[in-house]
Amino acid sequence: MFTRRTFTLLLAAVPLSACAADPVISAGSSVRTTDPALLPQPNPGWNDWVAGFKGRAAAKGIRADVTDRAFRGAGYLPGVVARDRNQTEFKRSFEDYIAIVAPESKVQAGRAAFARNRNTLNAIESRYGVPAQIVCAIWGVESNYGVRRGDIPTISALSTLAYDGRRGAFFEGQLIAALQILQAGDVTPARMVGSWAGAMGHTQFIPTSYLQSAVDFTGDGRRDIWGDDPADALASTASYLSGAGWKRGASWAVEDADGNLTPDAGGPSFRTGPNFRVIKRYNNSDSYALGVGHLADRIAGGGPLRQAFGPDRFGMTIDQRKALQRKLTAAGFDTDGSDGVIGPKSRAAISAYQQSRGMAVTGDPSLALLNAI
Repeated sequence: MFTRRTFTLLLAAVPLSACAADPVISAGSSVRTTDPALLPQPNPGWNDWVAGFKGRAAAKGIRADVTDRAFRGAGYLPGVVARDRNQTEFKRSFEDYIAIVAPESKVQAGRAAFARNRNTLNAIESRYGVPAQIVCAIWGVESNYGVRRGDIPTISALSTLAYDGRRGAFFEGQLIAALQILQAGDVTPARMVGSWAGAMGHTQFIPTSYLQSAVDFTGDGRRDIWGDDPADALASTASYLSGAGWKRGASWAVEDADGNLTPDAGGPSFRTGPNFRVIKRYNNSDSYALGVGHLADRIAGGGPLRQAFGPDRFGMTIDQRKALQRKLTAAGFDTDGSDGVIGPKSRAAISAYQQSRGMAVTGDPSLALLNAI
């Protein structure tokens, strides 16, 4: 069984500084990415594939006028293929993951977003039994509370990936589902935008999961997960979790020094509850479920994790890594923030500093480097 985003690596679920951020797009806006690789390019092979696909879509019950309207203005996106082929497999520590998905800034933004949408979130919890803070946390992790919903036309992205063929059958199935959404009238092709891999809206549903779980919570006759009003998207997320087996009143996890799950040696441990596995149905990753649950607890007023993380593989604590980033930036080697996560920009800054001082260029942080700056 596919989970909501089986095809998506953990990297895609996190607003990492290494990933290109999608610009904000308002409901109904015609603004799109300006990256040339993510704009339609002439491709005769894609044209031929689309011509053949239209027959297969008709056999699945998609009307010709829907297909024609969906592909009007669509095209082959080379940047989507590049992103699909160049996804980097790497494992971040749980400490890094928490620093990315639940920093204090995102906690405060989450509390503000919760306050703005309190009545809606509480009504959703009452209907589906999923705690309002869990829904809000998923919203925060997936799109930074609606700020990063994606702006790539879904039909172009999915048809490009289906034509490319690496996972053609899967993406063709998603494309059929996207056309079914259009045929139902929930959204127009112009407003159907999202990530490069076809995940859409405030909480990043792929089309098949939308068909399975999306709801019209506002009662306006459309299941609108794309617009500025997040109500339908948040309710759809709760609907998904409810359908995946969420147990009212049960825990997701509690921090426990003797817990059954310790993501990293020397870090916090957790005693997981039945709803931990339900969150993993949204994204099949222990770190994702722990990150969502912890952010939810913080949004609800909880404090930081109690158990300390040990030094990393370079012998540095997160405070020491933050200090290194601050010192590098002050010396003219910008790390683009000081969150303690040593990502590509921090490594580039370290390498540039090492090269400028005639040191061996490794890009690795160290206590010696911190003391040298």
